[in-house]
Parts: sequence; structure tokens; C-alpha cells
Amino acid sequence: MALGILTGSGTYALPGIEAGEPQWVDTPFGRALLTEGRFAGKDVVHCSRHRPGHELLSSQVTHQANIWALREAGVKGVLAVTVCGAVDPALELGSLVVFDDLHFLANRLPDGSACTLYTEAGKPGRGHWIFDRPFSRPLREALLEGGREAGHTVRDGGCYGHVDGPRFNTRAEIRMLAQCGVTGVSQTGGPEATLAGEAELPYALVGYATDYANGVYEEATALEELMRLIGASGETFATTLRAAVARVDEAALEPVGTHFRWD
Repeated sequence: MALGILTGSGTYALPGIEAGEPQWVDTPFGRALLTEGRFAGKDVVHCSRHRPGHELLSSQVTHQANIWALREAGVKGVLAVTVCGAVDPALELGSLVVFDDLHFLANRLPDGSACTLYTEAGKPGRGHWIFDRPFSRPLREALLEGGREAGHTVRDGGCYGHVDGPRFNTRAEIRMLAQCGVTGVSQTGGPEATLAGEAELPYALVGYATDYANGVYEEATALEELMRLIGASGETFATTLRAAVARVDEAALEPVGTHFRWD
């Protein structure tokens, strides 16, 4: 049984994976690019959500296809990473946060359509995903322990705020998110967490703070520092994932929440 790994900006390949060439997989929602191999002694299936060379901006990422393809590949759960802007001023740049809550009110995909795998009226299996927390506890624990084992500063818990891209946010928007308790923001985690939940794939997300969001501090994070930290995130994520994958007990993984279905 394999684990899925989803990576984002700055991590287009998984360092240290023993694998062949990435392969295109057809899904009802278009194609997804997957790499199957061995990583940290386990079978994994890697998906670079932006694709090599950052081909897809956040507004073009094929979330439905990615999650569908990972499920069809037989993964038992998904570990995901994202660089993010810090909304909480206490979140240190260059540190990690393993999220335990989600702010994604719009529940929309980049094209404006509803964020769901249940796109056909009357299709068997359609329903509602019902949960307390959206992220898998065993996978969260693996990321926490893996990050610490790798020597990184890791925060246990925080609210991930999904924002639409590709632009960054206004000060007013960040103030609103801060009042909702959001810890860090990026532009891809909301659909992934939601679709993984519908697909009954345990999913956990770790963020790496690359900048302070607009207005968190009067002086904005310099673009040069943002780009430096995005570049540094790849090694941090690789060492964290390597330690986390080795710690995952696949037998302990189960879907998050329940599904209320209409058939």
C-alpha cells in the first residue's frame, strides 16, 4: 500500500525518490501527472500540483484530477506541503506549521465551480462530507514528529486559510482572516483537503512560512526574502517528509469524518 505526497511551489520533484519518469493518468476531470516509486523505504505516489517548471499557477491547478488519480493509484493517505504567508505575527519565517483546521468558505475551484467530486446529478455515492477537523490525526502526528526529527521548528496546530490566486491579498482581506483565527494562507490547500475528504483519503497539510501576509507588519517582507525562503523550503520539506513517511502506520489510517449519502 502506497502513500500519496503532494508538493507545491519550490518542490517540483521529490528529492531522494527512487522512481521512473512521471506518468500521465487520465481521470474524469482531466489528466494528472504522477510519479510512483520508493521514498524513505516505502511505496509512494508523488504529485507536483504546479507541475515541473511551475507550469500551472494556483488558478490553474487541477485539484479534482490530482485527488482522483491518487485515489485510483491506491494510496492509503496523502501528505501535502505548501509554502504559505504568515497571518499570525508570532509564526516565525522559515518555520513549519502542521494545520489542524481549515478556513475555506467559498468552497470553489479555481474556475469558480463547486469544489466537489459529486458533479453529476443522481450519481451513486453523492452526498455530504461531515467532519469535526478536516485533517487526519495520524498523518498530522507523522508530520509533527518528522519535522522535529529533522531538526526544524514546527508548530502543532493552526488554521489554514485558503485564498484565491494568483494575486496576493489586500490588507483588509488579511485582517478579516486574522479575525477568523487563520494562521497561514496559500492558494491550493482548501480544494485539496475538501476533495481528499470526499474521496475518503486521509490527508494532512504542513506549511512553511515564507513571508508575512499583507499588513501583518507595517514593513512588508522583501521579495528577495520571499524568493529565498521558497527556495529553502524544498530541503525542509524533503527532510520532513522523509522522516514523516517512515513514521506513518498505514494500518492506523482511516477516512476523516463520515459521509451522508443519498443512495
